[in-house]
Amino acid sequence: MWQAVRQGARRVDEATPDSRDRAVDALRACAILGIVLGHWLVTALVAHDGGLHTASPLGRMPWLAPISWIFQTLAVFFLVGGHVATKSLASARARGLTYGQWLRARLGRLARPVLALLCLWAVVTAGLLLTGAPADTVHTLVKLALSPLWFLLVFAALTAATPLVARLHPLWPLAVVLHVDVLRFGLHLGPSWLGWANLPAGWLVPYTLGAAWTRGELDTRRAGRVLLVFGTTATVGLVCWAGYPAGMVGVPGAAVSNLDPPTLAAVTFGLAQCGLALLLRDRLRRAMRRPLPWAAVAAVNLSAMTIFLWHQTALMATTAATLPAGRLPGLHTSPDGPAWIAARLGWLPVFALVLAVCWGAFRSYEQGGGGRRHVRGRGRRGRVVRVHRGAGRAGRPGRLGRVAGVGHANGAAGGEDTGAGPRVPRGHRV
Repeated sequence: MWQAVRQGARRVDEATPDSRDRAVDALRACAILGIVLGHWLVTALVAHDGGLHTASPLGRMPWLAPISWIFQTLAVFFLVGGHVATKSLASARARGLTYGQWLRARLGRLARPVLALLCLWAVVTAGLLLTGAPADTVHTLVKLALSPLWFLLVFAALTAATPLVARLHPLWPLAVVLHVDVLRFGLHLGPSWLGWANLPAGWLVPYTLGAAWTRGELDTRRAGRVLLVFGTTATVGLVCWAGYPAGMVGVPGAAVSNLDPPTLAAVTFGLAQCGLALLLRDRLRRAMRRPLPWAAVAAVNLSAMTIFLWHQTALMATTAATLPAGRLPGLHTSPDGPAWIAARLGWLPVFALVLAVCWGAFRSYEQGGGGRRHVRGRGRRGRVVRVHRGAGRAGRPGRLGRVAGVGHANGAAGGEDTGAGPRVPRGHRV
């Protein structure tokens, strides 16, 4: 088995064009896995009075805040998203595609797996209500299952606005976040909904940094160091002297959340993360030259949407399926001490196994259902899977299938739109 894995990894490695920036895919994979592990560690479904309600270990154990610093990686995802979207748009224009064709192709890769999630949870919700499940429990489960969609809505909006924001300086959306927080927390002025202006503005900061990366403005290590030092210093100052929460994720019952909507502290923390990501690019490129790590990163990228959308469902399915066994530590009990943390770590492999089952069931929706889809236009090229005839590594010719991943482009040389995940040989699956 190990030999087969190594051979498969070598095939993926050989099928990847030398022009591909593997660091981009590595950063995206790290961002996705950070979000998943973070949710699994800080989300608890506590069984009480015949129902389930959410709780967070950060509420009882605030000293766990550093966990959120490690696993709250949304800024890195938006950084990569801005980089690859602007590169993909430029490539599409060079090939004569219209903005509408480009946008339909990219948003289509987001819509298919979302539709599968909505359909399944519509059936589950109806079943729960018909069997007499408490309304509060149903609300908790549905809210948790659909919580990833807010992120996708923002990401889709920024993707659609790429032509407008491609050259926007990151300081402009940063200034919006600063002024909104001054009004909210400093002057206590403005309507209650004012903070939600930070939802697009806050994530526009790393997105526009990604566009600046595409333009070559962040190629030097000095740019990464400036972002890291400034972001870290500003975040420490905001937490220590301006009263912002130390945790970078939402905590049920907390008066202020750094993430719902994003605050200035969350944005400056994201700047630090983006700076660190930029500084790690060279090391990641060297690490991804090895076939096994690269094959693992390719596998995550090929199923990034499926992993992201279904990881909360995997947690809830495990929790619900084990309820007849009683209140199991780390799963149904209140997150109130180190014993809960140790027990929760033991459940992570179970969550991963259930997520793998979800992946097997729904990955075809992410990759277009296995069918051939075309855009109207010159030559009717496949928008999700197309065959690329060209030279492979070391001059070897190859037929490389373009497999839809999370809907981003990791641009290759020559202005080619590589608008999805890594390429793999036709006939092989990661």
